[in-house]
Amino acid sequence: MSTSSTLAESVARQREALANLLREPLALAAQACNRAWPSRAGLNAALTHALAALPACKYMYAMDTHAIQFSDNISHEGLVDIDYGRDRSDRPYMREAVPNQGFLLSQAYISLRAKRPSLTAIQIVRDDDGQVLGFVGADFDLRDLPITGKLYDEPTYWRQIKGDPAIRGAVFHQTRSDSQMDIHLDTVLGVIEELMTDRGIFHGKLHFSSSRATIWLVDDPYRYRLLDIDALTDPDTCLIYPRHAYPANAVVPKDKIRAVLDGLRALRFMDETFYLRAGSLNIFNGMVGLTFSCDGSHYLPWDEFLSKGYDFWASGKSLG
Repeated sequence: MSTSSTLAESVARQREALANLLREPLALAAQACNRAWPSRAGLNAALTHALAALPACKYMYAMDTHAIQFSDNISHEGLVDIDYGRDRSDRPYMREAVPNQGFLLSQAYISLRAKRPSLTAIQIVRDDDGQVLGFVGADFDLRDLPITGKLYDEPTYWRQIKGDPAIRGAVFHQTRSDSQMDIHLDTVLGVIEELMTDRGIFHGKLHFSSSRATIWLVDDPYRYRLLDIDALTDPDTCLIYPRHAYPANAVVPKDKIRAVLDGLRALRFMDETFYLRAGSLNIFNGMVGLTFSCDGSHYLPWDEFLSKGYDFWASGKSLG
């Protein structure tokens, strides 16, 4: 596996950074609630003061040891009394075990009313003798939280993903039929190669079975374009896209694009039962995507794809 961070590791770092931002304000809020407990008005006042240190927080509130809400919801717009006395014991954040230090940042969940991805920070409130009085809760909408880390880097190691079990179970009852793309594949690959090497296409996906392709342009990356079989079998299609120098920061060498496309061709025709349904190439992350007739998918670096060769895939052991 690559040394680059996994998605789970990136999420963990983001959560730890958020927890570090919230621990002290929640601890101070709990101390203030200790002094006001169990007065509803006192808790409201203490939490209103505490909320000023948490500009991204949607609501703060106090709960007893049974997760019954002891205060109103405290928001930046004022008090909201709708949840006073509410039983929060069945909410996701109250089903997690609060660590010994008394602070918990919950896993993200979908909020009950707004139906938005959210998370809640929980802090235990103790009396002067250390006995648990209850909890302070602070709700956050994920879109309001500060970004504390860089954008997640998509890994570039080989990943295999199993597809629909129903399709895998029926794979031996199907046989590949020649599509229009199969019949005209020499022309199709020539057009795609031209588009990727000299016309600014950085990502292309060939849907062999349905005879279409989706492409993304360097100069217009936010929209994909769909090429049907008529466009793919007409070399004049290349004239629609202005010439574009091959990007200097592309991971895939320009002279290797045809080899990758020929590799996709080989997998399409390798077997009448196990065959490629769709294949893609992205020149910037260097990844080749493969989806086979058994609905198994693979994502792997272009050079690793070329190094495996036909025999590796034809064995059928790695199709998934």
